[in-house]
Amino acid sequence: MAKIALITGATSGIGAACADTFAAQGYDLILVARRENLLDTQAQQLNEKYGVKIKKLIADVRDKENINYVLDTLPGEWKNVDVLVNNAGLSQGLDPIDKGDTNDWDTMIDTNVKGLLYVTKVVSGWMVERKHGHIINIGSIAGKEVYPNGNVYCATKHAVDALSKGMRIDLLPHNIKVTQINPGMVETEFSIVRFKGDENRAKKVYDGLEPLIAQDIADAIWYVVSRPAHVNINDMLIMPTAQATGTIVKRD
Repeated sequence: MAKIALITGATSGIGAACADTFAAQGYDLILVARRENLLDTQAQQLNEKYGVKIKKLIADVRDKENINYVLDTLPGEWKNVDVLVNNAGLSQGLDPIDKGDTNDWDTMIDTNVKGLLYVTKVVSGWMVERKHGHIINIGSIAGKEVYPNGNVYCATKHAVDALSKGMRIDLLPHNIKVTQINPGMVETEFSIVRFKGDENRAKKVYDGLEPLIAQDIADAIWYVVSRPAHVNINDMLIMPTAQATGTIVKRD
């Protein structure tokens, strides 16, 4: 059987770009997403384009029972996951701490931290049994510094940073690589989700500069995964040329 990559948040943005990139390299795919219609279309297109096998999992990583069930009930041969891309994540709102929406906080913590943990616990167990695997956690510049009104989102991505370090230590005896990829400004659905569908406000985030695109991050992930067995890229911070920090950018 071909190598297998499991990708969460697979139907859009970085997740979709990763799915295409890994399929192009001959990987069979386990695609995890909430939107069944998008997942069906994506799987059909990737299969027709690359001829790879695809297992579709309709699940929300925040739902521990559901994600455990869909993973546990995979056929045995599909549990030989070589690469896990923990991509599912989001930001909700951009408010100071005293005006924050606690529902937004719950959504970010449940997705970015707890969802990542739920998936990793199951898949890392499979990898430990095989003494082989590579876990890619999608962090953020927000996990390296804190910016105004980013409070809880930044906290969740700082948690991903700490968890990536902890995973690397815990899984070292089992020959499992752990890499954190930290993008700066990437034009995906991210800002649309953050501003709850306000496309005009989301577009203004990237006014006057050329942001990264999802494929830039997928290319970096493939570079990391394709290193020799004795090489692990622990941590990678990727910014558009026009961005120096989380808040300092050059706009034309």
